[in-house]
Amino acid sequence: MEKVKGKIFDIKLFSKLLVFVKPYNNTFYGVMFTAILISLFSTLTPYLLKVVVDDYILVKNYEGMQSIILLMMLVLLFEVIFMYLFTYYANWLGQKVIKDIRVNVFQKIVKFKMSFFDKNAVGRLVTRTVNDIETIASIFSQGLFTIIADILKMITVLTVMTVISPELTLVVISIFPVLIFATRIFQKTMKTAFEKVRREVANLNSFVQERISGVKIVQIFNREKVEIDNFNQINIKHRDAWLRTVWINSIFFPIAEISTSICIGLLVWYGGFNNLNGENISLGTLFLFISMSGLLFRPLRQIADRFNTLQMGMVSTERIFNILEDDQQIKDKGELKDSSFKGLIEFKNVNFSYLNNQEVLSNISFIINPGESFAIVGPTGSGKTTITNLITKFYEINTGSILIDGKDIDNYSLETVRSKIGIILQDVFLFADTIFNNITLFNENITLEDVENAAKELEIHEFISSLPGGYSFNVSERGTTLSAGQKQLIAFLRVLVNNPDILILDEATSSIDSYSEDLIKNATKKITKDKTSIIIAHRLSTIESANKIIYMENGKILESGNHKELLNISNGKFKKLYEEQFVDELV
Repeated sequence: MEKVKGKIFDIKLFSKLLVFVKPYNNTFYGVMFTAILISLFSTLTPYLLKVVVDDYILVKNYEGMQSIILLMMLVLLFEVIFMYLFTYYANWLGQKVIKDIRVNVFQKIVKFKMSFFDKNAVGRLVTRTVNDIETIASIFSQGLFTIIADILKMITVLTVMTVISPELTLVVISIFPVLIFATRIFQKTMKTAFEKVRREVANLNSFVQERISGVKIVQIFNREKVEIDNFNQINIKHRDAWLRTVWINSIFFPIAEISTSICIGLLVWYGGFNNLNGENISLGTLFLFISMSGLLFRPLRQIADRFNTLQMGMVSTERIFNILEDDQQIKDKGELKDSSFKGLIEFKNVNFSYLNNQEVLSNISFIINPGESFAIVGPTGSGKTTITNLITKFYEINTGSILIDGKDIDNYSLETVRSKIGIILQDVFLFADTIFNNITLFNENITLEDVENAAKELEIHEFISSLPGGYSFNVSERGTTLSAGQKQLIAFLRVLVNNPDILILDEATSSIDSYSEDLIKNATKKITKDKTSIIIAHRLSTIESANKIIYMENGKILESGNHKELLNISNGKFKKLYEEQFVDELV
């Protein structure tokens, strides 16, 4: 989990945020100007009240009072209008900015290399993309602009109060030390409390996302009660974190209210006493100070909450910019954009590790000729899938080189590599969308007719047509409405319509029924015809016809050759594995 500074207002960080504000500069400055007008209008109203009391009510001059009251109503109307404009456009700006930030964050995340996702839980990334970005909007709607408006209002009020009566102003500001001290304590404790809240929200999201994704495992191992108990404990921590913020608020705001009441009491006592003694504090001035003390203390007691909102916005901003400024992306400096690959693949002394000092591939070298079927076998953890991850540039090698058609893979653009290599995984991922969209992935160059023709070629058109809505059938999240074999067939169809030059099948025929296996074997023959193909398989019967097979253990190639050659190696690893599987199949 990344560290955050938690500053109330970080100028450097805010300047980064202003880059996203730039397209809406007119609105930004308009809101600032509106804040100035609000501070002036809010101060003018109590001053007009003083004029009404001193110059009209006390002297019983009711003739001119009507015009002053009309002026007060006009000032109140303008104040309401500008408050509306301020509130609406401050929130409008916030939503516009976070929409742009959210798009940028998502664009960044989907381009990260796989190692980033190995280290970051999906639930936390969801929290960053949704909750944290939403908090940034509060910088504009409830934080920065509101603080500026409140400070301007307080400065204006104090200026007017000082000009009219320095004595009463001293009475008012005598309460300031208590309120400022309480505000500072409140701000510090709320900072700690809200950081705890954000951590617990991230933990909660991560837990829920993970358990819902793995709900089958939860149920099949009768883990429901255990997970409910775990969820309850996380919820207790989440609840307690929020309750602490409630407790802090329940202490601070009564103190702030009492301070305001004490201030008004002192004003009434001091001002009323002086007024009765005939000194220069008029009744209208007393009314003015009582009204203005509310204008002064209300922002002051709320400003701690505003600063806290601003601070949490800054914490979220820092977290988001940690993602935006993260350089964990596959380097895409290649300029070669070949229209097609011939399919010659060569690994030269390739070394790779997911973690430092834990080598997964050690000095791997091999050549796959164009159009060849190349199989990789070996125990779990031997590095089979890692090889395919490097060919598709999900990860970058430590040392050595990978060549395609005699050119370093890094010289090709990432888009070229990904578009020319098709991959079918054991665990097929389908989006909660139609079969057609899951096959085309919104590629406008692929028509429904293209998909139907490819489906007929793979002999699965009839199966798809039998579904409600046919190719418009929604497969639900992760394709839960389809069997494993049906999802595999959709994956084959997806690859076929995209027509890649190089094909990778990673355990594509495991864990499926015999009927689907026959269809998939037929599909495999058709999509691999005249194409370079890399097949990873535990079931050795599926790779007997491969042109070349390598056997791997612990990240090293121990044996290589075709099926017949490997079986002729006495005490060979491949031969032993084949005999074990053959015996198992006979049993």
